[in-house]
Amino acid sequence: MSSFTRRGFLAAGAASAGLGSYAAPGNTPGFRLTDVTAAAGLDFRHNSGAFGGKFLPETMGAGCAFLDYDCDGWLDILLVNGSDWNTRGADRKPQRSTMHLYRNNRDGTFTDVTQRAGLALEMYGLGVTVADYDNDGFPDIYVTAVGQNRLFHNTGRGTFVDVTARAGLGGRTAFSTSALWFDYNRDGLLDLFVCNYVRWSPEHDVFCSVDGKNKSYCTPEAYHGSTCWLFRNRGNGTFEDVTAKSGIFDASSKALGVAMLDDDRDGWPDLFVANDTQPNRLYRNLRNGTFEDVAVQTGVAFSEDGRARAGMGVDTADFDNSGIAGIAITNFDDEMIALYKQGRGGIYTDTSMRAGIGRASRSRLGFGCTFVDMDLDGRLDLLAANGHLDESVRNIAGNHGYAQPPHLFLNDGRGLFHDVAGQAGGGFATPKVGRGLAYGDFNRDGAPDILMTTNQGPAYLYRNEVTNGNRSIRVLLRGTKSNRDAIGAIVRVTTPDGIQSRMVRTGSSYLSQSELALTFGIGRQEKASRVAIEWPSGAGQEFRDIRPGGYTCTEGAGLVALGGY
Repeated sequence: MSSFTRRGFLAAGAASAGLGSYAAPGNTPGFRLTDVTAAAGLDFRHNSGAFGGKFLPETMGAGCAFLDYDCDGWLDILLVNGSDWNTRGADRKPQRSTMHLYRNNRDGTFTDVTQRAGLALEMYGLGVTVADYDNDGFPDIYVTAVGQNRLFHNTGRGTFVDVTARAGLGGRTAFSTSALWFDYNRDGLLDLFVCNYVRWSPEHDVFCSVDGKNKSYCTPEAYHGSTCWLFRNRGNGTFEDVTAKSGIFDASSKALGVAMLDDDRDGWPDLFVANDTQPNRLYRNLRNGTFEDVAVQTGVAFSEDGRARAGMGVDTADFDNSGIAGIAITNFDDEMIALYKQGRGGIYTDTSMRAGIGRASRSRLGFGCTFVDMDLDGRLDLLAANGHLDESVRNIAGNHGYAQPPHLFLNDGRGLFHDVAGQAGGGFATPKVGRGLAYGDFNRDGAPDILMTTNQGPAYLYRNEVTNGNRSIRVLLRGTKSNRDAIGAIVRVTTPDGIQSRMVRTGSSYLSQSELALTFGIGRQEKASRVAIEWPSGAGQEFRDIRPGGYTCTEGAGLVALGGY
């Protein structure tokens, strides 16, 4: 089987020429990015293990996460890493590579604490999701991999313990990608959803070739699919595999991204799964421990012309402040980013072309994506990391390159998005082999900063400085009857400009996770007239006349202002 033929990779000039990015009016997007990677001390390089054997996982990259592992109120950074294969080229010296955990020094710099935290474990890591699964007050880490995934329990003393086997999650191997924590049965305990890609191992690698002689990377069509997994939290530190009984089992899926939303707004969490060359899935929670895939009938399984696209990353959010979450999906080049908006009868329409995103993204191969309000104007913008799969793509006439510029689509509030990546500064628009993408306010100035990973390359940390005078309200929730991280809670903030809604979620993007605190840009308004919280337990709280700044709220208690904002 020839490589990449499924998605037109070898068709010279398949994507239309001259599809440049849209530019917002003027030259100042209202914020400025600065590359602070080196200054922050993030000395990291991803190891894909590539040695010439053209193993499929080498194209995937790895994810990243913002988390507060030591609960000091400052965001730390976790970067997942691959490893060398047991089969190595004769000219390649073996190198040891592990994930890296960086502790925030609260002064703009980070310290690598991987070794002392107990996370210097060599594995072919891909994705990460972080949450307090046992409600003990400290966030735990789940890392997906080629082989055995790992669950690391936070001891609360700055270290982690591998509890994979003890938790009942060991003894199974797969090609796992994205994952997320969520409370699907609303019992106050976080359950675990894991995406699996295809049935692949080094021992069963398929020989694919473009010219019939030299090995190349295969498309996922060369391999059988693999079902995602759902694990129910028993509440005693162990998990039960409920994949089959929940209705999630699907051996045809080739899942790369997953995001949580409340599709039918019934207060129960649903899941959207982005599949590569297979129809996407929208698992609607039936509130009895089972799910139903409604992707076809709601219009999100296929493209507008009825084709299964190469879904990579996904995010869900109320990007138009309608109170209803939409869906963004990154796809292969010539397939465009999908931007689904829900209409009457719960049917979604892909508004990507109409919104200005489709044409601008058609020539890019997207991976991580996330909705985030970069300029704090109260409207969610859309970021996407881009990059091709094989560096030999640069030899194909008409192709747009291996390293590709990321997208930063600014939401104008009138249904249009403008790509201002080139105006954001800090070298953000420099072409990269982008993969993972996450946001978090690491310096506690009220504005979300950006973390991006690349395949076989460095990670990038971009500090965001809002220059337009806009401010934000940031809310970090703590559940009591609900799960402690309040995953699934919805917060609505009302100002004279309208109502914004956000959900507390893990996972999303591609192999990555953003911070759990919610940021609401309120422009230059002096206060929000109302902040309303819907907890996963069903309880509700409401607060009036909230000024800009950072706050925590414990379920059933008041809103407490944080210093330093």
